[in-house]
Amino acid sequence: MAEAPFGLLAELTHRCPLQCGYCSNPLELVRREAELSTEDWRRVFDQARSLGALQVHLSGGEPLLRPDLPELVAHANSLGCYVNLVTSGVGLSRDRVRTLAARGVDHVQLSLQDATKAGNDRIAGIKAFDRKVEAAAFVLAEGLPLTVNTVLHRQNLDNIAGIIAMAEQLGAERLELANTQYYGWALRNRAVLLPTRKQLAVAAPIVAAAQARLKGRMEIVYVIADYHEAHPKPCMYGWGARQLTVAPNGDVLPCPAASVISSLQIENVLSASLHEIWHDSPSFNAFRGFDWMQDPCRSCPRKEIDFGGCRCQAFQLTGDAAATDPVCSLSQDRSTVDLILETEMEPAPVPAMAMAMRKMR
Repeated sequence: MAEAPFGLLAELTHRCPLQCGYCSNPLELVRREAELSTEDWRRVFDQARSLGALQVHLSGGEPLLRPDLPELVAHANSLGCYVNLVTSGVGLSRDRVRTLAARGVDHVQLSLQDATKAGNDRIAGIKAFDRKVEAAAFVLAEGLPLTVNTVLHRQNLDNIAGIIAMAEQLGAERLELANTQYYGWALRNRAVLLPTRKQLAVAAPIVAAAQARLKGRMEIVYVIADYHEAHPKPCMYGWGARQLTVAPNGDVLPCPAASVISSLQIENVLSASLHEIWHDSPSFNAFRGFDWMQDPCRSCPRKEIDFGGCRCQAFQLTGDAAATDPVCSLSQDRSTVDLILETEMEPAPVPAMAMAMRKMR
């Protein structure tokens, strides 16, 4: 039987004021009328806590667009969960921060698209930078810890020193620098998001120097751009191992991008309990452990380090979710990634999500 999950990622809605072209949410976003109700989410939190989850990450889209957010925060807090709000900061007024802090938010994770107002607003697709700066100040005024998260790509990687400095200025205790993962809208826009090797080579020592300089003051987590690496990253520390995701419509996913695997039988909280899904569902058991692996993964000593890489990436690039992640230099499909890097590196403007999907209400 699988060990208990450590955390629940609750994607309360896919609605979002931003228009980021690197978004990993599905192309077919869940519409408002299909979102779980307040009572549904309360039941999800109850089941997650009973299952053993200690953290609830309230995300989206933009969770502030749910009018029942204070109620959901209070319920998760009442269960003894650590409650993390993942937000764009748009709409996070001082009064809302006070209300959410009083209801039980323990931590706020704020997205930042770039180091400057012009760069941030260009990538976000709206004028959001000033509101993000204000939101960070409100969070600190309420005594809540702040994490800044920046998704890195070709359009902002040259500004990484400025992004680090901006996170310092905002008062962040933690900075997550995550190179883009190519799912959903990010996959559609990959040709203008993939960084160059030169950009990554310049960025790496800047990040390392900042990590050393800020040790004990601001933790910096750097997620590699794995298309350029010889080995894949340890995606989710193994399939269905530490966290589970519940999408806005109640679909339960072993990782946030698992819906891209069309052959996967996805369960829903409206028809099965989280306990049943976590322990017994075909989707969560599909790639647990090592028995599912093919060679070279099955006989590779790195299988306990990277767990064969990303199943979603393997499916998207090869059509086989059980294949070795093509990022790996040992994969028979590594040439697929090399070809992508060779052909998708032309200069292009910042992309944005399709207008019809952005205007969901």
